[in-house]
Amino acid sequence: MFWTRLLSGIVLVAAALALIIAGGDILLFGLLAVSLIGLYELYRVFHIEKSLLGFAGYASAAVYYLNLGFPFLSVFEVFVLGLLIVLMAVYVLSFPKYQADQVFAGFVGVFYVAVMLSCVYQARALPRGNYIVWLIFLCSWGCDTCAYCVGVLIGKHKMAPKLSPKKSVEGAVGGIIGTALLTILYGYVFREPMRLSMEDILILAAITAVGGLISMVGDLAASAIKRNYEIKDYGKLIPGHGGILDRFDSVIFTAPIIYYLARFLIA
Repeated sequence: MFWTRLLSGIVLVAAALALIIAGGDILLFGLLAVSLIGLYELYRVFHIEKSLLGFAGYASAAVYYLNLGFPFLSVFEVFVLGLLIVLMAVYVLSFPKYQADQVFAGFVGVFYVAVMLSCVYQARALPRGNYIVWLIFLCSWGCDTCAYCVGVLIGKHKMAPKLSPKKSVEGAVGGIIGTALLTILYGYVFREPMRLSMEDILILAAITAVGGLISMVGDLAASAIKRNYEIKDYGKLIPGHGGILDRFDSVIFTAPIIYYLARFLIA
């Protein structure tokens, strides 16, 4: 199990490296593919993965990504309202085939998975984005690793005992501090190509500290859904890790935080 998890983790990191280094349309369509798989996993929880509601969600995700790369909708609200109207039309025209919670899951899922993950692409497109985008993964996976290590060493106070008994307050604090320190190191190493002052590096550390905190929310949110619907993993796509949502649960929440804070404070 350990070697399976390790090998699949290496393959996953290599794939992420290739997509992000390539950037542009390759990253755009790569993220679209990841988003569609993630949507399928989430929709399966609500039993709409092969339904008309599900296909409406997949089509909406594709439209959203195409609009990012080749803009044709200038107002985001048009996309939001269009998606809602389509899903509601499916709901009422096929009544009583679907339950209201399935319709809402179809709507929220597009934003929870596709829109939030798209911030990886948008962060990559920022000035200095070829460096800033890595902060998303440093933040989410770095925080998780630091939190685990600190929690194992000194963790005593449970953070969310009913939801995730192994997570501790000490681990959470260690994860946030560890993320900030890793960012300072990252910023110092790449300060010249990124044209960063010491003040910029400290701002980046503050940004990733916030992102680290939010990544825990993402991790726990994904766990809460699984607990509510009594499932162990969202999928089996990544051996030893589960599905896309099992591996990218914290990245989904971290990506928009890093993107928007970097966009307004650094880029």
